[in-house]
Amino acid sequence: FAVQEQLTKAKKNGAVASLISAKSVPKSLNCLAMRLVGERISNPEKYKDAPFDSAVEDPSLYHYAVFSDNVIAVSVVVRSVVVNAEEPWKHVFHVVTDRMNLAAMKVWFKMRPLDRGARVEIKSVEEFKFLNSSYAPVLRQLESAKLQKFYFENQAENSTRDEHNIKFKNPKYLSVLNHLRFYLPEMYPKLNKILFLDDDVVVQKDVTGLWKINLDGKVNGAVETCFGSFHRYGQYLNFTHPLIKESFNPNACAWAFGMNIFDLNAWRREKCTDQYHYWQNLNEDRSLWKLGTLPPGLMTFYSKTKSLDKSWHVLGLGYNPGVSMDEIKKAAVIHYNGNMKPWLDIAMNQYKSLWTKYVDNEMEFVQMCNFGL
Repeated sequence: FAVQEQLTKAKKNGAVASLISAKSVPKSLNCLAMRLVGERISNPEKYKDAPFDSAVEDPSLYHYAVFSDNVIAVSVVVRSVVVNAEEPWKHVFHVVTDRMNLAAMKVWFKMRPLDRGARVEIKSVEEFKFLNSSYAPVLRQLESAKLQKFYFENQAENSTRDEHNIKFKNPKYLSVLNHLRFYLPEMYPKLNKILFLDDDVVVQKDVTGLWKINLDGKVNGAVETCFGSFHRYGQYLNFTHPLIKESFNPNACAWAFGMNIFDLNAWRREKCTDQYHYWQNLNEDRSLWKLGTLPPGLMTFYSKTKSLDKSWHVLGLGYNPGVSMDEIKKAAVIHYNGNMKPWLDIAMNQYKSLWTKYVDNEMEFVQMCNFGL
């Protein structure tokens, strides 16, 4: 009995420790952001904003959305797409970050411009003026004292008491960047389709085939994640709530965020953002789902999602040591979802090199900040 108690305690402490290592900003990332900002301050004339490029609104090109505050992660996502693209000059990246990382992000892409004619547009969340707490319920909720309290009070104490709650203490859930994905049609009103990529993915092949897939009038093209009884709606939503019970099937198959091809015209037609607002407003007290963006995503795009072939998006490289190398080799996009991100010391060694090969090691600040790669 005593040994069992010790084991339980050790497991909880381990969970807390891995969460701390997962959500802290590593020294090398902080160093990189500081060096980039320092460079901007030293040479302001070198980093004036470039004139507007109409390509960022050209619907005939391939557009990508990447929302992140992590410079090195974004650079790897973008670089991996460009390296593997057959016609990189037709690719446009829309990077959105927060005010604090805007300068660093801009300096990086000015110092290391994209190869072979690909383009990048970098904005901060604050530039999208329509995104305010009177329009977006999630912004109002993120500002609420109650939610802040849930995150920041007695964190260590609560997390050791309740292992299940610990994953919800991750600050990414409080980030506006995390919720931007629900506003793509308004952010990019001139575009018809956009590929949404998380910042912890690597693209290994030319992915333009995604734009050619017929989504059959659906809004979201995604890879499904369910197998057996796992990853079904019942795991993400509270089916004891009458509204959830009557609106959704608990056995419906869940799908993954992180690589999604969105038909923005279908989205506008189906009024998906209104749908998202409806559910988000009802979840003020977190009675429909706990936290995160997947549950409201599953609700918003319920019956509006087209299942894609699994080789488009292979998941689990941030937590599952059992993902087969065969599967990874065939994948167009690999995803380090989970706590063991490839830029952290706790990354899984067998998958790390698939990410590091796209790190721009010739960039002087990457060398200076000793990224232990």
